[in-house]
Amino acid sequence: MFRFPLPPDAELRLLLPEHAEELFQLCDANRQRLSEYLPWIDTTYSAHDTRSFIMGALDQFAAGDGFHAGIWCEGQLAGCIGLHKIDWLNRSVSLGYWVAAEFSGRGLVTRAAAACTAYCFDELNLHRVEIRCAVQNEASRRVAERLGFEREGILRGAQKVRDRYFDMLIFSKLAQP
Repeated sequence: MFRFPLPPDAELRLLLPEHAEELFQLCDANRQRLSEYLPWIDTTYSAHDTRSFIMGALDQFAAGDGFHAGIWCEGQLAGCIGLHKIDWLNRSVSLGYWVAAEFSGRGLVTRAAAACTAYCFDELNLHRVEIRCAVQNEASRRVAERLGFEREGILRGAQKVRDRYFDMLIFSKLAQP
């Protein structure tokens, strides 16, 4: 099974069907916070929806096209991180993540994103990793900046959440030659 330690108190684990209820409860408890920037939360109404997401993520992993992992801190599910569909022709991928309010400010997402970025370069032999976030999403922007991702620009009106369009910042990191 996919497991990656995030010292001193956390780890990444591949999401499995038995995590569906726990993941749904975490999403539901953080629904208002997540709905600010993440449109998928409005289609997550039950543990069944979460199980469907996990099954799709496992298919993605089995196809060698990326993964979605839970971020566990001190044994508790704290959030998720994952790779969107890998562009194998260009050896490029985009990274997405979130963490529950009670776990924010502990460096979990930064450590998880650093581990995933290293995995993309070292294990998957990718050339480029992107982080896209709404211009207003300061916490996500700070993760990219702390990890040395370069700000490339802004995609105007690139993500719709409910009835609002957000401009998206694009950050990238390239593999070392």
